[in-house]
Amino acid sequence: MNSIADQFRHWFEYEKDANAKVLASLESVPAAERSSPTFQKAVKLAAHLAMARRIWLHRLGIGEQARELFPQTVALADLAPSFHAMERAWTEYLAPLTDADLTQVFDYQSLDGGHFRNTVAEVLTQLYGHSHYHRGQIASLVKAGGGEPAKTDFIFWARETILAEK
Repeated sequence: MNSIADQFRHWFEYEKDANAKVLASLESVPAAERSSPTFQKAVKLAAHLAMARRIWLHRLGIGEQARELFPQTVALADLAPSFHAMERAWTEYLAPLTDADLTQVFDYQSLDGGHFRNTVAEVLTQLYGHSHYHRGQIASLVKAGGGEPAKTDFIFWARETILAEK
């Protein structure tokens, strides 16, 4: 990797893989458990990950504003299309990004009405950590529901990527 922007693109490739693994882990929960509050919370957290990324894209000037940060009614079948659309938009946004772009400061309004300023790099760093946090919660909920939690540690992905390149 030659630049900080390349690093963010690399981390987003990992994010896409981790998202796919999380979606597969949700599918691993037995059908009898899918109406439980535990499973529904896991699905809502997954939807929140996609929504949060959409909200930040909108703040960066791309796409429409997401309806809500924490969707309350989410069907498992709707998650994959939501993630794929969000990932396509982020891939397009990140593709031309330069290190100079990362230092740009922009103003935005939070959902609670507050006004803030951050750099693009700060936002991308926030999103990376935010996803880790919620993927851990989802893994715990999936396990509690009888499913197989996703193994989404970055180092596992990095190892798989290196092996695939050989």
